[in-house]
Amino acid sequence: MELIIRNNAAQPIYDQIASQIKDQILSGALSPGDALPSIRALAKDLKISVITTKRAYDELESAGFLCTVAGKGCFVAEKNLDLIREQRLRELEGHLLAARDLARGCGVSRKELADMLSILMEEES
Repeated sequence: MELIIRNNAAQPIYDQIASQIKDQILSGALSPGDALPSIRALAKDLKISVITTKRAYDELESAGFLCTVAGKGCFVAEKNLDLIREQRLRELEGHLLAARDLARGCGVSRKELADMLSILMEEES
């Protein structure tokens, strides 16, 4: 598991950790049941406080992404695929709303925006 921490970012370090782990879980890079590094080991690797790492893990656990097994460590939780899809759809909707607002500000028509999206989707295939 690779995490990149930016000390000069506006986002708090614990949130950077939690966001990157969450993204890896949602993308499938981390699978249900995968063990995560211990809180201490991750803190040592990232050269940050154990408290910061613990807060990131606590955030992920409260959101249902991790489960802690006493004496064994933290593991990627079994996730409901429908719940993951719904979270991703909400994220996509936010991006599409931002694109719509930007398009309106630039005078791009609905058809032009749809054509742009269609071309981008074709390029990916």
